[in-house]
Amino acid sequence: MMEREEIQENNGLDIVAEIEKDLRYIAGIIKQKGREILSNYTITPPQFVALQWLFEEGDMTIGELSNKMYLAFSTTTDLVDRMEKNELVKRVKDPNDRRVVRIHLLEEGERIIDEVIKKRQAYLQEVLRNFSAEEVIALKDNLMRLHQDMRE
Repeated sequence: MMEREEIQENNGLDIVAEIEKDLRYIAGIIKQKGREILSNYTITPPQFVALQWLFEEGDMTIGELSNKMYLAFSTTTDLVDRMEKNELVKRVKDPNDRRVVRIHLLEEGERIIDEVIKKRQAYLQEVLRNFSAEEVIALKDNLMRLHQDMRE
C-alpha cells in the first residue's frame, strides 16, 4: 500500500506534467497566431523577435541581440542587415564609445511591433471573454509569479 506522501508526490508530478504540457501547447498556439498576424507584414518571425527585443530593451549591440535571441553573431548581422535595408532599424555609433555600434529601432519597426502586439492582445482578449474578471486577474497574478520565479 502506498504512503500518503507517495500519492501526493505522484499526483503532484502528474499535475506538473499537465501544467508543462498546457504551457507548451499555449506557447505553440500563441506562436502560430503570431505567425498568422505576421503574414500580413513584410517581416519574418526572427525579425519580429529582434524588433521586439529592441522595442522592450532599447538600443543594443549585435552581440547583445545575438545573446537574447540565441543566434550566432553572423546570423544576427544578416538579420540586422535586412531590417536596416527595410528601414526598420539603423546602426548608430555609441556616443560614449565610437567603436561600439548599437542597433536602433526606427519608427516603422516600432509601428509594426505595436500593431502586431495589439492584434495578439485582441486575440487573447477574445479567448478570455468566457473568463470572469476574477479568473483573469488570478491567471495574470499566477503567470507573473511563475515568470518571476523562473527568472531567478
